Amino acid sequence: MGAYQVVARNFSQAHENKIHSDEIAQKYGFKGALVPGVAVYGHLTHPLVERLGADWLGNSASEVRFLKPAYHGDELEITCAETESGYDLQCLCDGMLLADMHTTLELPPAEDQVCFDAPTRPRERVEISWDSVVENQPFERWHWQITEDGNRTHADEISDALTIYRTCAHPHWLLSIANRCLTREYLMPAWIHAGSEVRFRSPLRIGDAVQVDAVPLEKWRRKGHEFIRLYIAYHRNGTLATEIFHTAIFKVAK
Repeated sequence: MGAYQVVARNFSQAHENKIHSDEIAQKYGFKGALVPGVAVYGHLTHPLVERLGADWLGNSASEVRFLKPAYHGDELEITCAETESGYDLQCLCDGMLLADMHTTLELPPAEDQVCFDAPTRPRERVEISWDSVVENQPFERWHWQITEDGNRTHADEISDALTIYRTCAHPHWLLSIANRCLTREYLMPAWIHAGSEVRFRSPLRIGDAVQVDAVPLEKWRRKGHEFIRLYIAYHRNGTLATEIFHTAIFKVAK
């Protein structure tokens, strides 16, 4: 496949996460506001959906890593190479690797949903801290409606005009909801999406009502950063449609 070219946009300047503002991002050593990782992931999915369509949206396992930030106005190049096990994708800017993703059409077994049966975290939105993150304590279940307007907004945010998104939910939106799982529970003044594993088991579509369950699996410290890893499951009509393992730096080292 040829490279896909797209210009990165920071559409989150007004977001509660101030890593998407120039002032706060620069305090952490970045040259400016970070483009959301979910947007970079959305760009990476474009060549796959262009080629494989609903086959990929409903039956794939992908792992994406964000290595360096993208900034507003960056001219991104997305490369996609077929391998024996699937596809390897890279997001580059001026030859520098910003993110990579491997995807396969061979899905692993689903996670045991018993992980959501434990008592849920008290519904109190406090500022995230090491002690407020409790491993294996599920968040309160919630529901989300996939609307035509919302889907169009998320496709437009990353300049993706593929016609399949007139009916199917955009992967950018699906991963954005994983971010929402964190921000529903915690005040998070400045944090960074580090990577995700996404398993699509059936395509989610406009009009679907989605049950969202999430649980922190682990937390750890590395190089002054504090990390959280969530497991998130989307069910439609009682059937597991999407699984996401979502990793974020919730306390960024200065």
